[in-house]
Amino acid sequence: MSNEPPGLRASHEDRDRVVDVLRVAAGDGRLSAEELDSRLESALSARTLGELAELTTDLPVPPAMKGKDLLVVEQHGGKYVREGRWSAPPRIDVRTQLCRVTFDFTHAVTTSGVLRIEADMMHGKLILVASPDIVIETDRLNLTYSKVKLRSKKSAADPRLRIELAGTLLHAKVIEKRR
Repeated sequence: MSNEPPGLRASHEDRDRVVDVLRVAAGDGRLSAEELDSRLESALSARTLGELAELTTDLPVPPAMKGKDLLVVEQHGGKYVREGRWSAPPRIDVRTQLCRVTFDFTHAVTTSGVLRIEADMMHGKLILVASPDIVIETDRLNLTYSKVKLRSKKSAADPRLRIELAGTLLHAKVIEKRR
């Protein structure tokens, strides 16, 4: 967005990106509730990229919004854990052997409504910790001597985040935990 002329018309995606930055800033204590409400209203009614830029000039840009759209986890053995407040990119590639990988999305900051996890796992576990407003889809997984254990089969009416799992699992498990 910063490379575009400020008079260029803003898209829904541009507005959503600014709304995410504002929510993260409020969560970090940088904006009061009143200031957040005011800026959110301005962001949702902004017509140009310049109007949107004015709303975030005094705020730091979260790491996931600096262009890092991919997290790659390549590991042989051991554990890999992402939990607490972390920036989840729109795509995660997991390439592991004999490894336990845990992603806790309970307090994760997401910049997109859809997160795709591309898995290539052998002899391991992928544990996804999610809140009730997160939907996990496993239709695109190719399983060989593997197991998928989802806690809830129902999908939320209006999910905050949809996680799409794809790829290949060999002697591996996907386990969902709800908080």
